[in-house]
Amino acid sequence: MSVEVEEKMLDTPENSARPISAQGDEVAKFRAAVISKLTYAVGKNPAAASDRDWFLATAFATRDRIVDRWITSTRQTYSEGRKRVYYLSLEFLIGRLLFDALTNIEMLETARSALGDLGVDLDRLRQVEPDAALGNGGLGRLAACFMDSMATLSIAAYGYGIRYENGLFRQMIKNGWQHEYPEDWLSFGNPWEFERPEVYYDIGFGGSVEAIAVGGDRKKQVWHPAETVEAVAYDTPIVGWRGRHVNTLRLWSARAADPIRLDAFNQGDHVGALVNQVKAEAISKVLYPSDATPAGQELRLRQEYFFTAASLHDLIRRHVDSFGDVRSLPDKVAIQLNDTHPAIAVAELMRVLVDENDIAWDEAFDITVRTISYTNHTLLPEALETWPVPLMERVLPRHMQIIYQLNAKHLERVRTEFPGDDALLGSVSLIQEDHGRRVRMGNLAFLGSHSINGVAALHSDLMTTTVFKDFYRLFPERMNNKTNGITFRRWLYQANPGLTNLLVEVCGPGVLDDYSQLTKLEALAGDSALQDRFMAVRRQNKVALARLIRDRLDIKVNPGALFDVQIKRIHEYKRQLLNVLETIALYDAMRANPAKNWAPRVKIFSGKAAASYQMAKLIIKLANDVAKVVNDDPTVRDLLKVVFLPNYNVSLAEMVIPAADLSEQISTAGMEASGTGNMKMALNGALTIGTLDGANVEIKQHVGDDNIFIFGLTAAEVEARRAAGVDEAESIRNSHHLGEVLDAVGSGVYSPDEPDRFKPLVDALRYHDYFLVTTDFDAYWDAQRKVDARWNNRSAWWQSSLINTANMGWFSSDRTISEYAKDIWNVPVRTIR
Repeated sequence: MSVEVEEKMLDTPENSARPISAQGDEVAKFRAAVISKLTYAVGKNPAAASDRDWFLATAFATRDRIVDRWITSTRQTYSEGRKRVYYLSLEFLIGRLLFDALTNIEMLETARSALGDLGVDLDRLRQVEPDAALGNGGLGRLAACFMDSMATLSIAAYGYGIRYENGLFRQMIKNGWQHEYPEDWLSFGNPWEFERPEVYYDIGFGGSVEAIAVGGDRKKQVWHPAETVEAVAYDTPIVGWRGRHVNTLRLWSARAADPIRLDAFNQGDHVGALVNQVKAEAISKVLYPSDATPAGQELRLRQEYFFTAASLHDLIRRHVDSFGDVRSLPDKVAIQLNDTHPAIAVAELMRVLVDENDIAWDEAFDITVRTISYTNHTLLPEALETWPVPLMERVLPRHMQIIYQLNAKHLERVRTEFPGDDALLGSVSLIQEDHGRRVRMGNLAFLGSHSINGVAALHSDLMTTTVFKDFYRLFPERMNNKTNGITFRRWLYQANPGLTNLLVEVCGPGVLDDYSQLTKLEALAGDSALQDRFMAVRRQNKVALARLIRDRLDIKVNPGALFDVQIKRIHEYKRQLLNVLETIALYDAMRANPAKNWAPRVKIFSGKAAASYQMAKLIIKLANDVAKVVNDDPTVRDLLKVVFLPNYNVSLAEMVIPAADLSEQISTAGMEASGTGNMKMALNGALTIGTLDGANVEIKQHVGDDNIFIFGLTAAEVEARRAAGVDEAESIRNSHHLGEVLDAVGSGVYSPDEPDRFKPLVDALRYHDYFLVTTDFDAYWDAQRKVDARWNNRSAWWQSSLINTANMGWFSSDRTISEYAKDIWNVPVRTIR
């Protein structure tokens, strides 16, 4: 059957997933609401309305249905005096919200029918909505999944972050190179948010600290900031499953206290008059501004303090209004730091308690520790943020004083308990003394928190022997594991409605509420009729992705081929380079023996490289140069295609993940904290090829050794190999394929216009292969040939695919959040079963 015929079938009503029948009266009410919003909120006549107008009207009508529930949830939280959770994260990758909201309030089919009556296609409107550019990758998407689950479990929670006007960047690929452009997602407004101009806080920077006598020998420290920036609140309601509870995502936008210097403007200095406004508003312009310059470093620090301080002021105000006494903060407030970005919260909360509420130091520190908890997301020491002491002293002088005092008391205790252990003192100090004095934000977060958790079992274990080995000696009771999870509402029900319908039919409707019901699928995994239906759903998703690839890249791919997918941030430790090199070796092998029974493949890459990360950008260029050669070669025809999809975001992931057959999770063992893309693809039936790293370890335990392709060195073996010295030359010499591949890349076979283009990549592999690509290459090649064999055994592949879906229930973010609630936050959860 041709792709074109299958595409037409996808567009027919018979293939539309409609798990909930639309009721006539609800359809009429929603239709009337949309017309009303189009007229009075958008200001358009239906006859002249564009798709964007219809999207806005539909979003406003949907939002109205959420607001009543939002207000009810908030009132209930206040009336019951419930403890609140505050989740501080520099990223919230929430993606498009229209289908998310309609799905969670069980109105998707109502909206589809109502708009259909008006001659409007809801699926077309879905494409109009921009992705909220509030995050980059796994960290931000995890925060979004957690917000969904906290609402679903009726946990009273706020998410706090920054309302970025331009987010990270919009990635465009030109001649194979990544180019960065502003992501103007707010250019047409955001119908989901509520601006709260009355909710703002003055956030100070710089200035001086004055010691004022307050009686006897006691002195009070008073910070006099040199600059003040206003943090203005914007609220987005986050609705839980079936709309039973709605929480708030509060994002802060930076605004100059004095937007224009009128004296300078009237003197003709029209640009200079706006300098203060530009400097202030830069804080909420861009996610992760480059820190390659001192100005970039300062802006990042200002961003982190800005949103953290505003969030703490806001939650303390709410707490005092409700409970009167800031001393009861640990009983009614749980603050979760998502990574080290908000770690300055420890010093800021101490400042507020000591300086603004006159609480004694030791009591203030006790309150701080019992209120704050910290999630670590990395085992890379260089990824644990540090800030130069001179920068901190200039930008946050009072906080630097507090950090010094915290450190002095901390080291005094360590010195008492471990006399003579100078190495321990140096390791756990909040100040790094070598190579320039720097404040260690990971150490600050650990010291100021009562709970520190990793995000996968292996990651949490390695934390105790690597980045926080010495802190674990001091505070073993603080460390715990909370394996990440994903929200099925987004990554199954919304992204893969065809599979959702099949699961409801096979496992029963209870599967929509109780993720453990997925296990019913395993007993039927060997049923050939079920395999056929499962395969048909995947085929539809692959045809849809093939159409997207053709439309965006003008590359035709075979939906019958194995879709081999690696979608994640481009980084050397994630080893997209290993995948590209194996692709070249496979291409060479196919050309040498075209008659062999190869498993046809489409290699799909997507992800962004940090703007200043040159090696990662070179890997993107290599992937695109290899794609150009392979895709233009008639020898391999439909046997092999290589695709790099630009501008990876949530919406693109929703297209790729349901179509993935093979999930590439091939990071150097011991370097990936958890991963959540591995969970999303396995939930949708993809088989994983990966190292024993991050959550791959737990996925293997749940799906079974026969239903996952594990290869390569373990974390312990990686450490031992590095300690002994990596012998790249021996690995290359012993490989049947790698030497030829590196010679081809290094000599310009894939870059004839610039033969030395990829020399830095090849030299790194030959002489300093820190990420052990050369060591693991042959094991990866062999694992891929096992993938070929399984793919060619139709029944075996689809049985493994079904077993993967059946055993992914444990990886629900509802489970993860339930564990946070019980073990860290001490808040109740409501079961959704």
